Amino acid sequence: MRLLLSLQSPPGAIQEAVEVALDAGYQHFNCAYFDQSKAEIGEAFKRKMREGRLKRDELCVVSKLWNSFHAPQDVKPAFLKSLTMLKLDYLDLYLMHSPMGFPNINGVLMPQKDSLLLQSDVDYVDTWRAMEKLVDEGLVKSMGVSNFNVSQLEKLLSVCRIKPAANQVELHPYLTQPELVEYCKSKGIVLIAYSPFGCPALPCHGNPSGENSPVPLLENPTVKEIAQKHGKTSAQVLIRFHIQRGIATIPKSITPARILENTEVYDFHLTHTEIQTLEGLDCNTRFIKWNLLGMETHKHFPFSDK
Repeated sequence: MRLLLSLQSPPGAIQEAVEVALDAGYQHFNCAYFDQSKAEIGEAFKRKMREGRLKRDELCVVSKLWNSFHAPQDVKPAFLKSLTMLKLDYLDLYLMHSPMGFPNINGVLMPQKDSLLLQSDVDYVDTWRAMEKLVDEGLVKSMGVSNFNVSQLEKLLSVCRIKPAANQVELHPYLTQPELVEYCKSKGIVLIAYSPFGCPALPCHGNPSGENSPVPLLENPTVKEIAQKHGKTSAQVLIRFHIQRGIATIPKSITPARILENTEVYDFHLTHTEIQTLEGLDCNTRFIKWNLLGMETHKHFPFSDK
Protein backbone atom coordinates (compact mmCIF):
# COMPACT_ATOMS: atom_id res chain seq x y z
CA MET A 1 0.00 0.00 0.00
CA ARG A 2 1.12 3.50 -0.75
CA LEU A 3 0.61 6.26 1.74
CA LEU A 4 -1.41 9.01 0.10
CA LEU A 5 -1.23 12.75 0.58
CA SER A 6 -4.05 15.23 0.21
CA LEU A 7 -3.22 18.90 -0.24
CA GLN A 8 -6.47 20.77 0.41
CA SER A 9 -4.57 23.51 2.22
CA PRO A 10 -4.21 27.30 2.11
CA PRO A 11 -1.72 28.67 -0.46
CA GLY A 12 1.75 29.74 0.57
CA ALA A 13 3.22 26.56 2.02
CA ILE A 14 1.87 24.11 -0.57
CA GLN A 15 4.92 23.92 -2.82
CA GLU A 16 7.28 23.34 0.11
CA ALA A 17 4.96 20.67 1.53
CA VAL A 18 4.86 18.83 -1.80
CA GLU A 19 8.63 18.93 -2.13
CA VAL A 20 9.05 17.60 1.41
CA ALA A 21 6.57 14.82 0.63
CA LEU A 22 8.36 13.91 -2.61
CA ASP A 23 11.69 13.72 -0.79
CA ALA A 24 10.02 11.50 1.84
CA GLY A 25 8.84 9.06 -0.83
CA TYR A 26 5.20 10.04 -1.30
CA GLN A 27 3.93 9.03 -4.72
CA HIS A 28 0.18 9.63 -4.73
CA PHE A 29 -1.03 13.23 -4.62
CA ASN A 30 -4.71 14.06 -4.37
CA CYS A 31 -5.98 17.47 -5.40
CA ALA A 32 -9.41 18.78 -6.27
CA TYR A 33 -10.56 21.56 -8.57
CA PHE A 34 -12.04 23.28 -5.54
CA ASP A 35 -8.65 23.34 -3.76
CA GLN A 36 -7.23 25.93 -6.17
CA SER A 37 -3.69 24.88 -5.14
CA LYS A 38 -2.71 23.06 -8.32
CA ALA A 39 -0.29 25.74 -9.55
CA GLU A 40 1.97 25.27 -6.52
CA ILE A 41 1.70 21.50 -6.73
CA GLY A 42 2.60 21.59 -10.41
CA GLU A 43 5.57 23.85 -9.73
CA ALA A 44 6.86 21.40 -7.13
CA PHE A 45 6.59 18.52 -9.61
CA LYS A 46 8.32 20.58 -12.30
CA ARG A 47 11.18 21.57 -10.00
CA LYS A 48 11.89 18.02 -8.85
CA MET A 49 11.77 16.72 -12.42
CA ARG A 50 14.09 19.50 -13.56
CA GLU A 51 16.53 18.54 -10.81
CA GLY A 52 16.45 14.96 -12.10
CA ARG A 53 15.15 13.69 -8.76
CA LEU A 54 11.74 12.64 -10.04
CA LYS A 55 10.30 10.90 -13.08
CA ARG A 56 6.71 11.33 -14.18
CA ASP A 57 5.99 7.60 -14.08
CA GLU A 58 6.95 7.56 -10.40
CA LEU A 59 3.94 9.74 -9.58
CA CYS A 60 0.25 8.99 -9.21
CA VAL A 61 -1.52 12.32 -9.58
CA VAL A 62 -5.24 12.51 -8.87
CA SER A 63 -7.63 15.37 -9.55
CA LYS A 64 -11.39 15.81 -9.52
CA LEU A 65 -14.16 17.13 -11.70
CA TRP A 66 -16.03 19.72 -9.66
CA ASN A 67 -19.82 19.61 -9.39
CA SER A 68 -20.32 22.71 -11.55
CA PHE A 69 -18.88 20.98 -14.61
CA HIS A 70 -21.08 17.90 -14.90
CA ALA A 71 -22.58 18.92 -18.24
CA PRO A 72 -20.80 16.78 -20.87
CA GLN A 73 -19.58 19.83 -22.79
CA ASP A 74 -17.97 21.23 -19.62
CA VAL A 75 -16.02 18.11 -18.65
CA LYS A 76 -13.02 18.40 -20.96
CA PRO A 77 -12.46 22.18 -20.53
CA ALA A 78 -12.51 21.79 -16.73
CA PHE A 79 -10.13 18.85 -16.96
CA LEU A 80 -7.71 20.69 -19.25
CA LYS A 81 -7.63 23.65 -16.87
CA SER A 82 -6.57 21.34 -14.05
CA LEU A 83 -4.00 19.60 -16.23
CA THR A 84 -2.47 22.93 -17.30
CA MET A 85 -2.21 24.16 -13.72
CA LEU A 86 -0.49 20.93 -12.69
CA LYS A 87 1.96 21.31 -15.60
CA LEU A 88 1.38 17.70 -16.66
CA ASP A 89 0.53 15.88 -19.90
CA TYR A 90 -1.88 13.40 -18.31
CA LEU A 91 -3.45 12.42 -15.00
CA ASP A 92 -3.21 8.99 -13.41
CA LEU A 93 -6.69 9.11 -11.88
CA TYR A 94 -9.58 11.52 -12.46
CA LEU A 95 -12.53 11.45 -10.07
CA MET A 96 -16.04 12.83 -10.25
CA HIS A 97 -16.11 14.90 -7.06
CA SER A 98 -19.66 13.82 -6.23
CA PRO A 99 -22.78 12.53 -8.01
CA MET A 100 -24.43 15.92 -7.42
CA GLY A 101 -24.23 18.30 -10.35
CA PHE A 102 -24.50 22.08 -9.90
CA PRO A 103 -25.43 24.59 -12.59
CA ASN A 104 -22.39 26.15 -14.27
CA ILE A 105 -23.15 29.82 -13.63
CA ASN A 106 -20.32 32.12 -14.73
CA GLY A 107 -17.69 30.03 -12.97
CA VAL A 108 -19.45 30.11 -9.58
CA LEU A 109 -18.16 27.06 -7.71
CA MET A 110 -20.66 27.00 -4.84
CA PRO A 111 -24.32 27.91 -5.48
CA GLN A 112 -26.26 29.92 -2.94
CA LYS A 113 -28.36 28.11 -0.35
CA ASP A 114 -31.35 27.58 -2.60
CA SER A 115 -32.49 24.09 -3.47
CA LEU A 116 -33.44 25.16 -6.99
CA LEU A 117 -30.01 26.64 -7.69
CA LEU A 118 -28.34 23.52 -6.36
CA GLN A 119 -30.15 21.26 -8.78
CA SER A 120 -28.72 20.33 -12.17
CA ASP A 121 -30.57 18.33 -14.80
CA VAL A 122 -27.38 16.44 -15.73
CA ASP A 123 -27.30 12.77 -14.77
CA TYR A 124 -23.95 11.61 -13.42
CA VAL A 125 -24.05 8.77 -15.95
CA ASP A 126 -23.84 11.32 -18.75
CA THR A 127 -20.98 13.04 -16.94
CA TRP A 128 -19.20 9.70 -16.66
CA ARG A 129 -19.54 9.03 -20.38
CA ALA A 130 -17.89 12.38 -21.10
CA MET A 131 -15.08 11.47 -18.70
CA GLU A 132 -14.57 8.14 -20.50
CA LYS A 133 -13.57 10.10 -23.60
CA LEU A 134 -10.63 11.54 -21.66
CA VAL A 135 -9.30 8.01 -21.26
CA ASP A 136 -9.87 7.33 -24.96
CA GLU A 137 -7.75 10.40 -25.77
CA GLY A 138 -4.90 9.32 -23.49
CA LEU A 139 -5.40 12.25 -21.12
CA VAL A 140 -6.33 10.06 -18.15
CA LYS A 141 -5.13 6.58 -17.20
CA SER A 142 -7.92 5.65 -14.78
CA MET A 143 -11.30 7.03 -13.74
CA GLY A 144 -13.14 6.99 -10.48
CA VAL A 145 -15.77 8.66 -8.33
CA SER A 146 -16.04 10.30 -4.94
CA ASN A 147 -18.88 10.41 -2.42
CA PHE A 148 -20.93 7.76 -4.26
CA ASN A 149 -23.16 5.38 -2.34
CA VAL A 150 -23.89 1.74 -3.18
CA SER A 151 -27.03 2.45 -5.20
CA GLN A 152 -25.26 5.06 -7.30
CA LEU A 153 -22.30 2.75 -7.91
CA GLU A 154 -24.68 -0.02 -8.98
CA LYS A 155 -26.36 2.30 -11.48
CA LEU A 156 -23.02 3.45 -12.89
CA LEU A 157 -21.65 -0.09 -13.16
CA SER A 158 -24.76 -1.21 -15.05
CA VAL A 159 -24.15 1.21 -17.92
CA CYS A 160 -20.50 2.27 -17.89
CA ARG A 161 -17.98 1.34 -20.57
CA ILE A 162 -15.01 1.97 -18.25
CA LYS A 163 -15.46 0.71 -14.70
CA PRO A 164 -14.67 3.14 -11.88
CA ALA A 165 -11.30 2.23 -10.41
CA ALA A 166 -11.82 4.02 -7.10
CA ASN A 167 -14.37 5.63 -4.80
CA GLN A 168 -13.06 8.33 -2.50
CA VAL A 169 -15.24 8.81 0.59
CA GLU A 170 -15.08 9.98 4.17
CA LEU A 171 -13.90 7.08 6.35
CA HIS A 172 -12.58 6.87 9.90
CA PRO A 173 -13.48 4.96 13.10
CA TYR A 174 -16.47 7.24 13.73
CA LEU A 175 -17.76 6.50 10.20
CA THR A 176 -16.65 3.03 9.05
CA GLN A 177 -19.37 2.52 6.39
CA PRO A 178 -19.07 -1.32 6.41
CA GLU A 179 -21.69 -1.93 3.70
CA LEU A 180 -19.98 0.47 1.29
CA VAL A 181 -16.57 -0.99 2.11
CA GLU A 182 -17.71 -4.55 1.42
CA TYR A 183 -19.54 -3.58 -1.75
CA CYS A 184 -16.55 -1.77 -3.22
CA LYS A 185 -14.25 -4.67 -2.37
CA SER A 186 -16.66 -7.12 -4.02
CA LYS A 187 -16.58 -5.04 -7.22
CA GLY A 188 -12.83 -4.45 -7.24
CA ILE A 189 -13.25 -0.72 -6.60
CA VAL A 190 -10.44 0.75 -4.49
CA LEU A 191 -11.66 2.77 -1.54
CA ILE A 192 -9.74 5.94 -0.71
CA ALA A 193 -10.44 7.43 2.72
CA TYR A 194 -10.45 11.19 3.06
CA SER A 195 -10.57 12.88 6.48
CA PRO A 196 -9.00 9.84 8.19
CA PHE A 197 -8.53 11.93 11.35
CA GLY A 198 -12.13 13.10 11.39
CA CYS A 199 -11.44 16.72 10.44
CA PRO A 200 -9.49 17.90 13.51
CA ALA A 201 -9.71 21.46 12.12
CA LEU A 202 -13.40 21.42 13.09
CA PRO A 203 -13.35 21.16 16.92
CA CYS A 204 -17.12 20.72 17.16
CA HIS A 205 -17.30 18.68 13.98
CA GLY A 206 -19.78 21.06 12.35
CA ASN A 207 -21.94 21.29 15.47
CA PRO A 208 -21.29 24.74 17.06
CA SER A 209 -23.03 23.82 20.28
CA GLY A 210 -20.94 20.68 20.66
CA GLU A 211 -24.07 18.82 21.74
CA ASN A 212 -23.81 15.08 21.16
CA SER A 213 -20.50 15.55 19.36
CA PRO A 214 -17.88 12.83 19.92
CA VAL A 215 -14.47 13.93 21.13
CA PRO A 216 -12.01 14.60 18.28
CA LEU A 217 -10.62 11.30 17.02
CA LEU A 218 -7.03 12.33 17.66
CA GLU A 219 -7.98 12.89 21.31
CA ASN A 220 -10.19 9.83 21.72
CA PRO A 221 -8.98 7.88 24.81
CA THR A 222 -9.26 4.53 23.02
CA VAL A 223 -7.20 5.74 20.06
CA LYS A 224 -4.62 7.31 22.38
CA GLU A 225 -4.36 4.12 24.46
CA ILE A 226 -3.71 1.97 21.38
CA ALA A 227 -1.17 4.51 20.12
CA GLN A 228 0.67 4.52 23.44
CA LYS A 229 0.81 0.72 23.45
CA HIS A 230 2.60 0.74 20.08
CA GLY A 231 4.75 3.79 20.77
CA LYS A 232 2.98 5.66 17.99
CA THR A 233 0.83 8.77 17.61
CA SER A 234 -2.93 8.73 17.30
CA ALA A 235 -2.58 9.88 13.69
CA GLN A 236 -0.33 6.94 12.87
CA VAL A 237 -2.80 4.50 14.43
CA LEU A 238 -5.68 5.98 12.40
CA ILE A 239 -3.69 5.66 9.16
CA ARG A 240 -2.69 2.11 10.03
CA PHE A 241 -6.35 1.30 10.76
CA HIS A 242 -7.21 1.96 7.12
CA ILE A 243 -4.18 0.19 5.71
CA GLN A 244 -5.09 -3.02 7.52
CA ARG A 245 -8.67 -2.76 6.29
CA GLY A 246 -7.34 -2.62 2.73
CA ILE A 247 -8.26 1.04 2.29
CA ALA A 248 -5.97 3.77 0.98
CA THR A 249 -5.90 6.97 3.00
CA ILE A 250 -5.07 10.60 2.26
CA PRO A 251 -4.06 12.48 5.41
CA LYS A 252 -3.72 16.23 4.96
CA SER A 253 -0.73 18.17 6.25
CA ILE A 254 1.57 21.01 5.24
CA THR A 255 3.79 20.56 8.31
CA PRO A 256 7.07 18.84 7.29
CA ALA A 257 7.40 16.91 10.58
CA ARG A 258 3.88 15.53 10.27
CA ILE A 259 4.32 14.70 6.60
CA LEU A 260 7.29 12.55 7.59
CA GLU A 261 5.47 11.14 10.61
CA ASN A 262 2.60 9.98 8.41
CA THR A 263 4.99 7.70 6.50
CA GLU A 264 6.07 5.83 9.63
CA VAL A 265 3.16 3.42 9.69
CA TYR A 266 4.69 0.25 8.27
CA ASP A 267 6.73 -0.85 11.28
CA PHE A 268 3.85 -1.89 13.54
CA HIS A 269 0.69 -3.95 13.27
CA LEU A 270 -2.67 -3.49 14.96
CA THR A 271 -4.12 -6.66 16.43
CA HIS A 272 -7.47 -8.00 15.27
CA THR A 273 -8.93 -6.98 18.62
CA GLU A 274 -7.60 -3.45 18.24
CA ILE A 275 -9.13 -3.17 14.78
CA GLN A 276 -12.48 -4.36 16.15
CA THR A 277 -12.19 -1.91 19.06
CA LEU A 278 -11.61 1.00 16.66
CA GLU A 279 -14.51 -0.15 14.48
CA GLY A 280 -16.63 -0.21 17.63
CA LEU A 281 -16.22 3.59 17.92
CA ASP A 282 -18.53 4.00 14.91
CA CYS A 283 -21.27 6.50 15.74
CA ASN A 284 -22.16 7.30 12.11
CA THR A 285 -20.74 10.81 12.46
CA ARG A 286 -20.01 12.52 9.16
CA PHE A 287 -17.74 15.52 9.65
CA ILE A 288 -17.87 16.89 6.11
CA LYS A 289 -21.20 18.70 6.22
CA TRP A 290 -22.51 18.40 2.67
CA ASN A 291 -25.94 19.57 3.87
CA LEU A 292 -24.75 23.02 4.97
CA LEU A 293 -25.87 24.53 1.67
CA GLY A 294 -29.08 22.59 1.55
CA MET A 295 -27.54 19.87 -0.57
CA GLU A 296 -29.74 17.24 1.08
CA THR A 297 -32.48 18.38 -1.29
CA HIS A 298 -30.42 17.43 -4.36
CA LYS A 299 -31.88 14.53 -6.31
CA HIS A 300 -28.48 12.81 -6.30
CA PHE A 301 -27.66 13.50 -2.64
CA PRO A 302 -25.66 10.38 -1.71
CA PHE A 303 -25.78 10.33 2.07
CA SER A 304 -29.36 9.31 2.74
CA ASP A 305 -28.56 5.80 1.51
CA LYS A 306 -25.82 3.27 2.21
